[in-house]
Amino acid sequence: MLVESVPNVSEGRRLDVVDRLAAAIEARAGVHLLDRTSDASHNRSVLTLAGEAAAVCDALEAAVAVAIDAIDMEVQEGEHPRIGSVDVVPFVPLADTTMDECIGLARAFGERVATRFDIPVYLYALAATRADRGKLADVRRGQYERLKDAIARDPDRRPDFGPARLHPRAGAMAVGARPFLIAWNINLDSTDLDLAKRIARAVRESGGGLPRVQANGFRLEDPDCAQVSMNLLDFAVTPLWRVWEAVAEIAAEAGVQPAESELIGLAPLAALLDVADHAGAPADIAVEERLAVAAGFLRLRDFSPTQALELRLAAAGRAQG
Repeated sequence: MLVESVPNVSEGRRLDVVDRLAAAIEARAGVHLLDRTSDASHNRSVLTLAGEAAAVCDALEAAVAVAIDAIDMEVQEGEHPRIGSVDVVPFVPLADTTMDECIGLARAFGERVATRFDIPVYLYALAATRADRGKLADVRRGQYERLKDAIARDPDRRPDFGPARLHPRAGAMAVGARPFLIAWNINLDSTDLDLAKRIARAVRESGGGLPRVQANGFRLEDPDCAQVSMNLLDFAVTPLWRVWEAVAEIAAEAGVQPAESELIGLAPLAALLDVADHAGAPADIAVEERLAVAAGFLRLRDFSPTQALELRLAAAGRAQG
């Protein structure tokens, strides 16, 4: 059973801690650490790993142990919403693995880490057992600070597994199963936070914008700009190029343009090739050349062809072989 997992950890400034997390994952046989991305402003790191389900779960458990030891939520702060040191752990089916198998895996893993670490765990997305926990934003409502009080006081905020109190250092965790999600940010040629928030409201599905798009606006220090930060929940419904054009159109009304964009982690090859097709890339050129066209259209910062999931998996397999 081949799966991907993309744990989001509430540490993006102390890279020695991220190194420890990565080392814990890489020490497990049968697991490929495909990508790691850290953001100081968000104070968040995203690690992408794939492999056989049992090995992936072992690697994740080892990473959780490191995070609980190294990250204290009582002093952690950053731009990104979060409820714990290991904020969210999604399971994504690969190859012939089914979504139902990933749902079962997420629920079993959630119970496993709750028991070992005495930490509250919330099931979300397709692994949720309650309708009001399908969206991660609903699970994270109020973030760590407000959940500290609500978890014991409000029956609707009780976790699926673990104690009805936050872990004294690590807070809580969300564990779920979902299709492939593309985490993608567009940096504006402006420092206007209000503009970024206005664009985010306009393009996200909950604001009447693009279907299967989540978005929020942030002000970054490095680079010094306003950012529209997004999750694309289904690129077949709303492709990358459509989101780019929507953001650019709204920004242009304020006399601003997108400066660049960045992928957080990996994206499916098909999502990037779809951008290349939209940008007019010839179908008969090499895949890497088509990806370069896509990267140019989206102004992707520091892009590499191995940010396509399938190419990264192939490269990891060759290196291990």
